Amino acid sequence: MQLSRKGRIFLTIFLGIMSAMAPLSTDMYLPSLPVVQSDLGISASLTQLTLTMTMIGMALGQIFSGPISDMRGRKIPLLIGMLIFTAASAGCAYVTNIVLFLALRFIQGFAGASGIVISRAIARDVCEGAELTRFYAILMMVNGLAPIIAPVIGGQLLLFTSWRGVFFLLIFVGIMQFVSTCIYQETLPPEQRLTSVISSYSKYPQLLHDRYFLGHCLLQSFIFGAFFAYLGGSAFLFQNIYHVSPQMFSLIFAAIGGGLMLIGALPARLAGRVPDVIMLKYSVLIPLAGSVLLLAGFILQAPIWYTFLVLFVTIVPLSVLGAASFSLALSRQGKNAGSASALIGFFSMILGGCLMPVVGIAGSDTALPLGLIMLVCYLLALLVFHTLIAPEHQNELH
Repeated sequence: MQLSRKGRIFLTIFLGIMSAMAPLSTDMYLPSLPVVQSDLGISASLTQLTLTMTMIGMALGQIFSGPISDMRGRKIPLLIGMLIFTAASAGCAYVTNIVLFLALRFIQGFAGASGIVISRAIARDVCEGAELTRFYAILMMVNGLAPIIAPVIGGQLLLFTSWRGVFFLLIFVGIMQFVSTCIYQETLPPEQRLTSVISSYSKYPQLLHDRYFLGHCLLQSFIFGAFFAYLGGSAFLFQNIYHVSPQMFSLIFAAIGGGLMLIGALPARLAGRVPDVIMLKYSVLIPLAGSVLLLAGFILQAPIWYTFLVLFVTIVPLSVLGAASFSLALSRQGKNAGSASALIGFFSMILGGCLMPVVGIAGSDTALPLGLIMLVCYLLALLVFHTLIAPEHQNELH
């Protein structure tokens, strides 16, 4: 599909923001977690459950939205998704009941998932080959930049407004993306659409029977499980245990996010020289070693500089792992690439969403559950790598 220069710039910005719906909905809210706990009079675990509901909504929303967009086109599902996302954000801005808040966060995540999965589909509609790779690289840069900017914005908002200000900003984002979707011209012609959504959903069991693909799904599930445990527990770790301000926490979080973005450039630079499976192997081993040191630091009550450095080493390889695993998993799927992408997206969010409230199960003044969860997740990821993925790459690993 041919695009003008202006059309390409518009589409890049439009899809970049759409693909960043997850960090915008979660990371911008992180500095507010201790404030939300105090304001609503709830436990740390229940506060983290407000993140869980968003992540579970996003996981399920990707499974639902991808096939729907293959059948109905990209524009209508996006319009509906952004409309519901905006309405749910408005509800979150005014809600006072925790049960209703949890329900609205789930709806917000489910609707926002349409932007995440459909943005990748639109990129496939308009690009192919090397051009598609470059387009995805731009989207990955935005995804790396969003976790840096979002918590800083969220922390600064707390200087002059309450935690509800985050959701007023998300209302603006939803309206902006709804208007942009109205301007966007459909990229999936009617003749290329699926005639039945059932045919797309039927590919999911087939994919899960592929041991190699299942290995990548489980690997990403455990790795992102550790990552989302960090997301859910980091605000309490730094603000309640190390007693930093929400603004300082947002800068610490942004620094780790900056490492994620910078290290994310490695796969592109090493492609063709270092096999993807080698990058994948070390992006599991390094965080595993880091999680051992992290747990030891929590037990010994290490100073903040130690915790920051170990967390940095433990978290930043995630961007290499995500790129390498995604590339290896989809390289064998051919026509199933769309469904495979949605399925990996589901696995990368569902466990992490479930683990977020577990991080706070012992209260907001201890980090031991966070350290244990991260260590167990990385151990399971290593087990999956050696049993389901490595056997297919014996020549490259030896």
